[in-house]
Amino acid sequence: MDIRCSALLAMLMAATAGSASAAPSEAARREIGALIGALDGSSCRFQRNGSWHDAAEARAHLQRKYDYLLKKDKVDTAEQFIERAASQSSISGKAYRIACPGQPEQTAAAWFGARLQALRQPH
Repeated sequence: MDIRCSALLAMLMAATAGSASAAPSEAARREIGALIGALDGSSCRFQRNGSWHDAAEARAHLQRKYDYLLKKDKVDTAEQFIERAASQSSISGKAYRIACPGQPEQTAAAWFGARLQALRQPH
């Protein structure tokens, strides 16, 4: 192999090294499952693209997005799930919102971030 081929091969290997990704760990899967399920146990409403949805509809939507990201190998952590699935519409780019009784409406990113922090607190 000549020097040019060696250099090209090295550059290609370096460029693709960071793109490979592992599946979420069991701990990450549990956290993501708990985040998706957190809506089910609440009477919160979930807004996406200007329309409000109940907890069951929101759960189904987020589960579909998570399954898609898993298939594409694009989610390894709960933080990535929040960022890539639970924060905004993939189509419109509009932020998701959550409204829970007795609490101010907030972005879904903030709501899920708080749930993740609570999950990680020692009991």
